[in-house]
Amino acid sequence: MTLRLPALCLLSAVLCLTGCAHYQLGTDAKPGFATLYVEPVANKTLLPQAQAIVSTQLRQAFITDGRVALVNSAEAADATLRVVIRDYHRDVSAAREDDTGLARKFALTLGTECTLRDNHTGKELFSARKVSVSRDAYTDSGQLQSEYQTLPLLAEALAQKITHTVLDVW
Repeated sequence: MTLRLPALCLLSAVLCLTGCAHYQLGTDAKPGFATLYVEPVANKTLLPQAQAIVSTQLRQAFITDGRVALVNSAEAADATLRVVIRDYHRDVSAAREDDTGLARKFALTLGTECTLRDNHTGKELFSARKVSVSRDAYTDSGQLQSEYQTLPLLAEALAQKITHTVLDVW
């Protein structure tokens, strides 16, 4: 009896550990392309600095993800991604305590339309898919300053969401 208990504990530990041996973090699904060209982001809003920030964050998100390689031309790529910034707006989320006619917090929204095209077949894998994100901006240090500081956070969140939209297989 005294030998059975340690042997049973050892057997249980071995079985539990072998169950985790093949665990892999992240998704195992592979996209249908190995190389991707990201066109320069087009901006159809009145937020001129958004184009450069979103372009940079988008490329960085794909590089960090690592499932596809970015290339410098559509001719060298298996697929091409086109992103157009179509929407930037703010909604009042909270009013100031001392003056309810003034906003203390805005919900900033940055929205895009994304199109992914297979360069070998010319077929669009998806077209004009809307992707948007929102972040809060507090106006305690001024509205313009708070929006300027929130824009990189919006761009980073948007880039992550677009990366998942392009690479995650349903």
